[in-house]
Amino acid sequence: MTKYISAAAFGLLGLSASLMANAASCPELYNHQYKTLQGEQINLCDYQDKPILVVNTASKCGFAPQFESLESLYKKHKNQGLLVVGFPSNDFKQELGEDKAIGDFCKATYGVNFPMTPKSSVSGANANPFYKQLTAKSGQAPMWNFYKYVIVPGGKQVYAFESTVLPDSADILGKIKPYLK
Repeated sequence: MTKYISAAAFGLLGLSASLMANAASCPELYNHQYKTLQGEQINLCDYQDKPILVVNTASKCGFAPQFESLESLYKKHKNQGLLVVGFPSNDFKQELGEDKAIGDFCKATYGVNFPMTPKSSVSGANANPFYKQLTAKSGQAPMWNFYKYVIVPGGKQVYAFESTVLPDSADILGKIKPYLK
């Protein structure tokens, strides 16, 4: 019995060491996990070698039709490595109250399938840790809903784009396309 317990303990130690090594190899900017509004788990460490387009969203914002362009971009390029991820936020007082209502609205109104995280703050002192890192890395905090960030593989550069820049604009595509597979 002791032999089996020792083997099991050794196996757990090996698994623990493997998990710690994986966490150590994941840059801080990517070291975030979320359960999406679609009910799936997303670990940004899994995308550290891919381009990521991050956008803070609000269902009742005048820029909400950009959901269609974001979804189109995601569908077109996800198999080439692009991750599009939305961060609903009520920082600018235009988001629905509950995560389920946000997810349902985005799916029914704009056909959103790209990952959307639970609602959180993206600006100021209450910003979620990921957005604090995006702000520090890019030098720009979101000034309104649908502010966009492109993270190039490895997180070596983070580009910020104002709300008026469309997701499929030449500026954004120019930052993403060199990294598509």
